[in-house]
Amino acid sequence: MSVAMITGARGQDSSYLAEILLEKAYTVVGINRRSSTQHASNWRIAHLIGHPNYILEDGDITDSGSISRLVSKYQPDEFYNLAAQSFVGASWNEPLHTLAVNAGGVFNCLEALRNVKPDTKFYQASTSEMFGKVRETPQKETTPFHPRSPYGVAKVCGYWATRNYRESYGMFTTNGILFNHESPRRGLEFVTRKITNAAARIYSSGSGRLGLGNIDSQRDWGHARDYMEAAYLMLQQDTPDDYIIATGKTHSIRDLLDVAFGTLGLDWEEYVYIDERFVRPAEVDLLLGDATKAREQLGWKPAYDFGSLIEEMVLQDLERIRGQVV
Repeated sequence: MSVAMITGARGQDSSYLAEILLEKAYTVVGINRRSSTQHASNWRIAHLIGHPNYILEDGDITDSGSISRLVSKYQPDEFYNLAAQSFVGASWNEPLHTLAVNAGGVFNCLEALRNVKPDTKFYQASTSEMFGKVRETPQKETTPFHPRSPYGVAKVCGYWATRNYRESYGMFTTNGILFNHESPRRGLEFVTRKITNAAARIYSSGSGRLGLGNIDSQRDWGHARDYMEAAYLMLQQDTPDDYIIATGKTHSIRDLLDVAFGTLGLDWEEYVYIDERFVRPAEVDLLLGDATKAREQLGWKPAYDFGSLIEEMVLQDLERIRGQVV
């Protein structure tokens, strides 16, 4: 039975990836930093805890010793580094912490594998935010990076660390350059979930307001489960490489508002206002990915479109608010 380790075990992506791997008869070792609120943060993986092939361990990618210990203990065949300070907005307030996790943490994982089990296949969660002030549209694997946030800067470092270990040590290391991917398991601090949750709350209560920043920015949004299928496929290849994962279609925040509020028969313009507190010092206005390489080499394509993704999020938020889903 193959063994896969996943860092950031309690996150959106990790919960979907664990489901995918368990369905394929893997033993999955989820690694997450211990916190005082860890029981409450288990909501995304509560249905996995107790599964005979799912193991949850304490570990921190900023602590090289803890990662080396776990790699030595479980000898993984595949290692998915999904742990990160994942909120772009927060990276402006804590740039050094973001660098320690999103760059230093990658080196710690790679070093643990190099020293303990160098034949492990390694996946690094890279991001479209590395493109930032884009040089070309759509963005391809060859598009130069120009990050526009401390988050993007740190992720560029993690990307190059992953490539460097592949080129320097012959390790199987790959970058998944994932464009925005959402789901009902997305955190409330992210704009997609902030909007779908607000729409459901306003619909349920009959009133309410929602403050947003730049509603004209555009993103290429997909479903997290689709994108984790791609991450799995990357580590099944004979040769490691880097891949963009995207839908190839862009939508604005306005489009998102139309679908989210429209799902419930509401007009978002009656409830949404612009709040300058949510405008970033440097904005990324347009991200659009070209996933041709992933389609041709991995045989990957998304199962969800933008409308079905946002509708699923709204309806599940509505169920939570009504107390039908814990």
